[in-house]
Amino acid sequence: MRDAEVQSKGLLKSCESKWRVATDLAVLGRAFNIGVNLLASLSGGLLPPPGRRRKAQGSPMDKNTDPELMPPPSDVDDAPRMSPDPVAGSAVSQELEEDPVSLSTPLETGFGTPSELSPRIEEQELSENVSLPAEETNRPELGSGEAMEAVSEEPAPEDEEYTAWNYSFSQLPQFLSGSWSEFSTQPENFLKGCKWAPDGSCILTCSADNILRIYNLPPELYNEGEQLEYAEMAPVLRMVEGDTIYDYCWYSLMSSIQPDTSYVASSSRENPIHIWDAFTGELRASFRAYNHLDELTAAHSLCFSPDGSQLFCGFNRTVRVFSTARPGRDCEVRATFAKKQGQSGIISCIAFSPAQPLYACGSYSRSLGLYAWDDGSPLTLLGGHQGGITHLCFHPDGNRFFSGARKDAELLCWDVRQPGHPLWSLSREVTTNQRIYFDLDPTGRFLVSGSTSGAVSVWDISGAGHEGKPEPVLSFLPQKDCTNGVSLHPGLPLLATASGQRVFPEPTDSGDEGKQEVDIPLLSMRHIHLECQLQLWWCGGSPDTSIPDAHQGEKGQGRKEGGGG
Repeated sequence: MRDAEVQSKGLLKSCESKWRVATDLAVLGRAFNIGVNLLASLSGGLLPPPGRRRKAQGSPMDKNTDPELMPPPSDVDDAPRMSPDPVAGSAVSQELEEDPVSLSTPLETGFGTPSELSPRIEEQELSENVSLPAEETNRPELGSGEAMEAVSEEPAPEDEEYTAWNYSFSQLPQFLSGSWSEFSTQPENFLKGCKWAPDGSCILTCSADNILRIYNLPPELYNEGEQLEYAEMAPVLRMVEGDTIYDYCWYSLMSSIQPDTSYVASSSRENPIHIWDAFTGELRASFRAYNHLDELTAAHSLCFSPDGSQLFCGFNRTVRVFSTARPGRDCEVRATFAKKQGQSGIISCIAFSPAQPLYACGSYSRSLGLYAWDDGSPLTLLGGHQGGITHLCFHPDGNRFFSGARKDAELLCWDVRQPGHPLWSLSREVTTNQRIYFDLDPTGRFLVSGSTSGAVSVWDISGAGHEGKPEPVLSFLPQKDCTNGVSLHPGLPLLATASGQRVFPEPTDSGDEGKQEVDIPLLSMRHIHLECQLQLWWCGGSPDTSIPDAHQGEKGQGRKEGGGG
């Protein structure tokens, strides 16, 4: 009898130990599947074509809209790579949806340039999987070996990319959507440019009411096959500054799939430089600059370094460099004018070369300067504009850059290898002190610029050289008001334009001297057209066949139907 009890107890212990081993293997398999899915989503690309994208999940501020662009959906052939357990497969998405703030870097430690997601995600996933109820763990599931087998059957290609679309200005751009009601609640609430996010997931605007607004891509772009009427766009985030906004920019390494890189920097009068969270709209950090009297001074221009480790800020005769890992007042001061030599005036714009270790500074004193990135030593000083420099932009090759100025009808092209004189100039209408933006497409072929009259001009600069300047290939009028902002999407043939300007009443006609007109004001604004709005335009285009893609034809058809190009 005792021998039977001992044998039964031994059998129970062996069964219990085997059950524990099986449970541990199941937990490890589930964690492995989560890691595989996460890596697959990160390597799948940031911006799939319209019609093959899913709508982003709700944000903490507005559950219906979110500036985050979801990872591209897997095709039918990629089904074996998905997790066999719905609870484990949705662990990451639930965490991102319920508490995205926990993923962002705390204010005390600044915001860095992470190369991978926070380890807190993996820890929470493992803790959630270990604490599953008993009935969940008793379900039949794949072990770690089976999971590895399923994944190895169809490995994810490392170099898989989505079809790249080229801009085409052979015909007039097609209007898709825009935002105008948002800027009509206050008088003269004109925009001050617009800037696409580096990953193309959303667009940032600035207006005269001192509010930064973030818009998602129109949801109609996500539909496949059917033509839908585009509704008016509404901002998903509003970030209010205290005074007139001087400049604003995206974090250079911004990616919506990594919330701790989604930041916006802004500078306003008599305020420090603010770093805003592009997911929640909250203030995350501040950089303060002080003058020789220990008084707070505001930056007139902002630009992140290409590696995201530094924030360059333009001041009067000075560029201050802050470390993005350490918010506060500690900075490196680089004087641009010393001993009556150098670049004087307020540094109004800064741009980095994508291929050379240097950056360019524009000044309101009508001068351009090139400086070494590492120590800020001056390389050359250029001049040629009739007004203060308002915008700079480097060509993707890193050797040429373009400059524009206020009250100056020329866009100048420079070559850093021969900086003595500009290569050529382009004509545009700029009759006010307003900053009129211009932009280059990702391939560096097309240059697009706004104007005071409202006309948007496009030049093909691919064949331009020392022989002659390029001629405009297209010019169209989005509205009758000034077009002060243009921005070309980094992945789609989408052109964003921003309009509006400060207006002043004009004297009314006095009429005949012998007649006296009653109740006619001396100044009137009846002949002034106020059109303050953000607009999106589809600029045609066809898929780039140079990029290998097994599903290129299918994606190309969806893009044409979604965009109407």
